[in-house]
Amino acid sequence: MDLSTTSVMAAKAYSYKAESLVKEYLLADAYVSYTAMLGGILMCKMVYDITHLVSSFFYKCYASLTKAQKLEWNNRGISTVHAIFITFMSVYLVFFSDLYSDKLDGPVTFRSSNLSNITLAVSVGYFITDIAMIFWVYPSLGGMEYVLHHFLSLVSIVYSVNSGEGQLYTYMVLISEGTTPGINLRWYLDTAGLKRSKAYVVNGSFMVVAWLVMQMRTFSRVLIFGVPTILLIMNTIWFAKILRGLKKTLTKRE
Repeated sequence: MDLSTTSVMAAKAYSYKAESLVKEYLLADAYVSYTAMLGGILMCKMVYDITHLVSSFFYKCYASLTKAQKLEWNNRGISTVHAIFITFMSVYLVFFSDLYSDKLDGPVTFRSSNLSNITLAVSVGYFITDIAMIFWVYPSLGGMEYVLHHFLSLVSIVYSVNSGEGQLYTYMVLISEGTTPGINLRWYLDTAGLKRSKAYVVNGSFMVVAWLVMQMRTFSRVLIFGVPTILLIMNTIWFAKILRGLKKTLTKRE
């Protein structure tokens, strides 16, 4: 047996052992959530470095920022990516997947899946990374209100992943993370000296509307937006009838 054949067999053996390790541990049902959590932490590190690299090349103002501002700039890149990810997955799982539909038996409060657990575990990785950064440079990235917010989020999400309970309501709350990109964009524009730009005004207006909409339930949205519209149409019709009646009255008198 020549050296090349031996090397190929050794490579195949190592590859088989690696696949077995991944299947038996990293992707096993008992460990998949921990793997996803670690993936979330690594994702944060990767996004932080990419944000720093891209900003250094494409944004002139980035070089003039202080060390603390650069740290927050890159940190907000992480929170933006996480917000987009968790909002997309939350909307999909709540409204488009069959996980919480009537097609399945049993109460929705006890439903979970590998996808829902992995998604929440990735979010746990983000919150761990962010709260660690907050403590590392405290209070540059936020005060105790941020620590309390992240701590409560971690406790609720970890419980939801481990128990499989209440994931529907957890995802419904996480949909509100969709406002985070707008908040971060507002900070970016302010830091870049573009507070008087049209983008700043448009983003602020959109952010207010998005925040109000995401805080309301579907029935509340119907009440607040649908009912006034219907009443406006009805009042317009009635006012038109009143005008026609007044016109007839005046015509008869003449």
